Amino acid sequence: MRIRSKIAPVLLGPPVLAFIPALTLAMFWLGGEVALLSVALGLPIVFAAMGAFGNSKMSYIPRDSVTGMLLREGFEMELERVYYGTDDTGLRSATLVLEIDEYKELVTRHGQSAGDAALQRCGERIVATLRDNDTVARIGDSKFGICLMPVQQLDLELTVQLAGRLQAALEEPISLDGASIYLSCSIGFCMRNRAPGNSPSDWLSASTAALGDAQHNGPSGIRAYSADIHRRTKARSDLREDAATALEGGQIQPWFQPQISTDTGKVTGFEALARWSHPVHGMIPPSTFLPALEEAGLMERLSQVMLYHALTALKAWDAAGVDVPTVGVNFATDELQNPGLVDRVKWEMERFDLAPERLSVEILETVVSDSPDDVITRNISGLGTLGCQIDLDDFGTGHASIASVRRFNISRIKIDRSFVMKADRDPEQQKLIGAILTMAERLELETLAEGVETVGEHALLAQLGCDHVQGFGIGRPMPFDQTLDWITAHQAKLQDAPAIGKQRS
Repeated sequence: MRIRSKIAPVLLGPPVLAFIPALTLAMFWLGGEVALLSVALGLPIVFAAMGAFGNSKMSYIPRDSVTGMLLREGFEMELERVYYGTDDTGLRSATLVLEIDEYKELVTRHGQSAGDAALQRCGERIVATLRDNDTVARIGDSKFGICLMPVQQLDLELTVQLAGRLQAALEEPISLDGASIYLSCSIGFCMRNRAPGNSPSDWLSASTAALGDAQHNGPSGIRAYSADIHRRTKARSDLREDAATALEGGQIQPWFQPQISTDTGKVTGFEALARWSHPVHGMIPPSTFLPALEEAGLMERLSQVMLYHALTALKAWDAAGVDVPTVGVNFATDELQNPGLVDRVKWEMERFDLAPERLSVEILETVVSDSPDDVITRNISGLGTLGCQIDLDDFGTGHASIASVRRFNISRIKIDRSFVMKADRDPEQQKLIGAILTMAERLELETLAEGVETVGEHALLAQLGCDHVQGFGIGRPMPFDQTLDWITAHQAKLQDAPAIGKQRS
């Protein structure tokens, strides 16, 4: 294949083809009809072997119905031609892989037709930014592959500048149905002279790895392939595999953080938080393994594991004779999109012989505000109708409307720790908390403040009328076998605790 790609352009070029008539006459003059017949039969076979009759295949390669661009098959053929065409020639090229950031969210919010229209506009802008002989193809749902025409002068700086121009072009507003939407993109690229391996597929894989590194560090990233990226990509891949194995092997378990009433000081529940106790590396933080599970598509499985262990803990607390009214479990967006979620939760509650109101389903505020998804809406409403308590987590960090709060039948809002931090010393923070609590009171919602770390914060929140508190100042997350001792010790403290709750008239 490599030799053919080098020889074919020479043998099939216009200079050689121009001599075919002369070659035919010469063979007839030297060898007569036998030689002429041999040339007539032999030349088509040679041309076929060199791909002369296969070039027309490019016009029959399927194209994307949305953008009209080549698909992956055609892109890989062009990539192969450029890869071997620049081998030992001094010519330079690069491949870029570009992906639209948060494209799935765009489709969820505005619909598939709007997503297709946005992709079409993006494709047009990419083509307008490139040169005529550069190749661009749609190689994924929201992913484009670009192969630059080989040239004498092309270095890292010029390629970064091109990537920046592509980003700027795609970040211009797109008008859809009279509304303007704004997109961004991440780009990874690999220079031909820095491509690892020895094949076109290795070259493309390097650009894809660079894209993954760009996306890992946030939207609108640009990364050039390097050996460090290869190592980081392998490390993330290994982490995904290890996390998946740990989840199924029981290494990832819930730890429980207590929640208490500001009026009575009594335990009102525990929140189940995922923790990974690695047999070799010890405790691995959630900020490390949760993204790995998300990349592996295992967040729904994690929610199932957490729910099972949380309900098991409730039964164990009941058997021990301690009063723990509820346990909170975070439900991932993937699980909320499962049409069978309500039935499964109902089945689990019946299996454990527990009343539905003892389960607090924790939903991120961003899920409520960003998801017009009918399945998510039905599931949250269905869980509320079932009797489960619906907690709106990290309240204040998203943009959920009051209408959304009412539509999703929210039972309690959890005030984000960013509002609680140093609130006892910051008047502005106190005003924000007061406003949230007033709104909740008018809407007849319970409130819980997260991230309470000091006695001063606890006292302030109690005096302002927050119903529940949770945080390191109350109790750190702990494995189940430590919860009973913590509850016993906490109950002993309540005997002499002063009343710090909101003064009732």
